[in-house]
Amino acid sequence: MAEPTPAAPTFKLVLVGDGGTGKTTFVKRHLTGEFEKKYIATLGVEVHPLAFTTNFGQIIFNTWDTAGQEKFGGLRDGYYINGQCGIIMFDLTSRITYKNVPNWHRDLVRVCENIPIVLCGNKVDIKERKVKPKAIDFHRKKSLQYYDISAKSNYNFEKPFLWLARKLAGHQDLEFVASPALAPAEVQVDVGLMAQYNEELSSAAQMPLPEEDDDL
Repeated sequence: MAEPTPAAPTFKLVLVGDGGTGKTTFVKRHLTGEFEKKYIATLGVEVHPLAFTTNFGQIIFNTWDTAGQEKFGGLRDGYYINGQCGIIMFDLTSRITYKNVPNWHRDLVRVCENIPIVLCGNKVDIKERKVKPKAIDFHRKKSLQYYDISAKSNYNFEKPFLWLARKLAGHQDLEFVASPALAPAEVQVDVGLMAQYNEELSSAAQMPLPEEDDDL
């Protein structure tokens, strides 16, 4: 058989966070990935190949979604093994899901050391925001990237992937040059409110971190 064209670089992306934070909704936004997903029965995992077109060619994130087992405690190591990048998700309307972020981070880096990780606060479209921008500082302690997102409105959908792609490719000038087909927005975000949150996130990033007392 003729050799196929060189395959696009493909990376295992581990998606973690408490149940109900919107991880599955998030991966299902990317329609091609949803269409091509594969189920790994032994681990009870769905793998969505999320492809993005960059100025350096295509890149694919094989995004692992837990199919809800995190509701029954931690995930098995097989879920994390060979992970090359990660997204930790919490729900901006639920403080406990943010409080649990350090546990997810600990499990992830125990198996996958030194991988690029993005922290995402989902459901920013919901007006009753409980986790305020100034309260979000875990990413600064652990040098992760942070984004507010709204899976249901596609708000900031590509941001985590772009940040990870730049890290993995080693090119800060990498850009996405075509948008993937996304499911139509089910809700709209308030543009003014998003601008306000972005401003609050920026000013929070300038503040000194509180003294460490929780890592003892």
